[in-house]
Amino acid sequence: MLTAVAIEPPEIIETQDGEEVGTEGRLWLVDKPLGWTSFDVVAKLRNALTKRTGVKQKVGHAGTLDPQATGLLLIATGKMTKQLSQLEVLDKEYTGTLRLGARTKSFDSETEEYGMKDVSHLTDEMLFETAKSFLGTQLQLPPMFSAVWHKGQRLYDLARKGTVVEGRTPREITIFEFELTGIRLPEVGFQMRVSKGTYIRSVANDFGERLDVGAYLKSLRRTKVGKYDVAKAMSLPDALAEITK
Repeated sequence: MLTAVAIEPPEIIETQDGEEVGTEGRLWLVDKPLGWTSFDVVAKLRNALTKRTGVKQKVGHAGTLDPQATGLLLIATGKMTKQLSQLEVLDKEYTGTLRLGARTKSFDSETEEYGMKDVSHLTDEMLFETAKSFLGTQLQLPPMFSAVWHKGQRLYDLARKGTVVEGRTPREITIFEFELTGIRLPEVGFQMRVSKGTYIRSVANDFGERLDVGAYLKSLRRTKVGKYDVAKAMSLPDALAEITK
């Protein structure tokens, strides 16, 4: 296992069975389904809560998950939304799959593959050493397919129109752990723990560049946000059923 030591943030509020409960609000742990945006999930819960109470509800999330990703999404309602700024800065853990020997414009499976290359020469040692090279604090350029704002528009909206914004500002991130969990070329499984604002799709693209074969993020699942674990999360249908029961 390839690791780097990190100091965990302090506890925020007490938990009860994997959920945060407030007198006027709640923190929902939701397992986001594939193909949904984080906004889609928030809107679905907001609409259900508003319909049940007859009053428009304040709802927000603590960190975007791309449509092509699944896993833990922290969604706060009511007064619990005041905790979101603290929840957003927590470390995040992911599992996923890298596809080596190909590139995509989106750095994930949303767009078509191109630039195919042979990967048969890659050894396990080369892969582990490349993963190790990512550990630590570094600057990362936000990818064009991201939710970053640019002059009133999301970068992913511009990217889907074929526009590339030059001069994007790199952001400081930290990769605490990067473990390769399965090597079945051209695919490589991984587990990663990172700081707020880290784009795993960019790590995937850079991983391929360092090996000179290209790579993209084939699949991604968020398993933890700080102390919160997807194992304690509800499916979206279950969350909606609990609201309407």
